[in-house]
Amino acid sequence: MSFIPRTSFPSLPSLPRSYFLGHHKVGLQKMKAILGTIDLVLECRDYRVPLTSRNPLFESALEGKERIVVYTKRDLGGPERDAENERIVREWHGSVPVVFTRAGTGAGEKEKEKERFGAGKKSIANLLDMLREHARNQWKLIGHRLLIVGMPNVGKSTLLNALRAHGTGKGKAALTGNQPGVTRKIATGVKIIPSEDDDELPGSGDVRSSGGGKYKGVGGGVYLLDTPGVFIPYVPDAEAMLKLSLCGSVKDTIISPVLLADYLLYHINLIDPSLYASYSFPTNNIMDLLENIAEQTGRLGKKGKFDTEAAALWMIQRWRQGLLGRFLLDEVSPEALEVTKHSEEGLGPSLSQARKIERERRRERGKARRKGGV
Repeated sequence: MSFIPRTSFPSLPSLPRSYFLGHHKVGLQKMKAILGTIDLVLECRDYRVPLTSRNPLFESALEGKERIVVYTKRDLGGPERDAENERIVREWHGSVPVVFTRAGTGAGEKEKEKERFGAGKKSIANLLDMLREHARNQWKLIGHRLLIVGMPNVGKSTLLNALRAHGTGKGKAALTGNQPGVTRKIATGVKIIPSEDDDELPGSGDVRSSGGGKYKGVGGGVYLLDTPGVFIPYVPDAEAMLKLSLCGSVKDTIISPVLLADYLLYHINLIDPSLYASYSFPTNNIMDLLENIAEQTGRLGKKGKFDTEAAALWMIQRWRQGLLGRFLLDEVSPEALEVTKHSEEGLGPSLSQARKIERERRRERGKARRKGGV
């Protein structure tokens, strides 16, 4: 009998729906406060979840400010129909410029060695050209100031480091990590494009905008301010929370790794069950798959029992690195953005309401745990 994958994932009414932390709120307030000094905003979104990684808070907080939307980790979204998907995504934004950058993961240590120069050199170079042209059109002796924003762990700091390396030849300026929350406050501006008079660049040759040097300067230089990722106050859709968690926008301790692995298995089976053929025959049973993974990778607990949680974390990390399939979790279609916006209308509670809902959920969960321990 041929394998039949699940066509839907169970609803999860008790799933956590908030990850809006204190530094998210503070960061958003500070962004608003300095917006008058900013010339351009780079809004980052995760290409694997182009709709779910969109934060409506930025629409209101940064309203009226010129911006470029950058979809990071494009290569992790897979090659299939990429050209068509990119065309549709660009159409979502109308006249707002859209750029796709690569994560460059999945090639082992060689990729780590290239981290200083970022991934997807061509896409980074194209983005730098856009930023250089924007600064040239608004020439400033004191320099051009950019703000980079986005949901937690969408790749803002990684993008900043890549722009700095390609634009000035200098090393990392922002810390990066696999879990969200590495950046907790707005940093000082990092130079990503030199000024016309900059004489501190590596190597030799003219770096002025009129010259032919590798690191072409403009005006007083271009500075990029890194910011903490900002989560939405409340996620009304449980599946959206699973997607964000799977992509790393939520710490792995918030939602059960086994549940996330099950959601990942649901998607893999719809794409290609052979992606995990090295560990198991096609299955809809996540425990069967995790036990096979634990056995083959040596993830065993006391008395040789299968450590299914460790196996689930391993499975999730493999997917995040592009080693267990590269595909989108969101549906991309011409009408998808409007459908998403419509579904958000009237559903999002205020910040205070979101905090109240989350407190009540945690209180009920605590009661259940205490009752189970009696």
